[in-house]
Amino acid sequence: MTEPRVPATTDVCDAHPEAQVCEPVFEVFGGRAAFSGPITTLKVFEDNTLVKQAVEGPGEGRVLVVDGGGSRRCGLVGGNLAVSAATNGWAGIVVYGCIRDADELAEQPIGVRALAAHPRRSERGMHSGQAGRPVVFAGVVFREGEWLCADRDGVVVLPAAPEG
Repeated sequence: MTEPRVPATTDVCDAHPEAQVCEPVFEVFGGRAAFSGPITTLKVFEDNTLVKQAVEGPGEGRVLVVDGGGSRRCGLVGGNLAVSAATNGWAGIVVYGCIRDADELAEQPIGVRALAAHPRRSERGMHSGQAGRPVVFAGVVFREGEWLCADRDGVVVLPAAPEG
């Protein structure tokens, strides 16, 4: 299976000076360095219940954007969830928090960005969360349905996918 064509973030920024660009706080995880797609948002804190529910559903080429509050005390996405996300057609996951099972994530055909890796798992049922609302982190407002593009140069958000 061929990887979908992902425009370079540098080209997107050159063509769209209005693009929102994330502060360079993310590490590259996952088996794909470059990914793009429409955004789906979650806001959680040290509880990945909603993340699990999301990646077990059809991804349809979307990017799951998870505002984990910037917590560095546990991983919100691990190997099992990366397998579910890849199997169900998610293009990528951006986590304002940590991942775990970094080597397992690297084996999956999905892009993942996160602040860091952490070996501790989250505690399901510990906190509630929200889906589908705008989330703000890394200097960007992420809204459902907007378009995200990521590669080794960074993460860019536009109101819609660029032409071409």
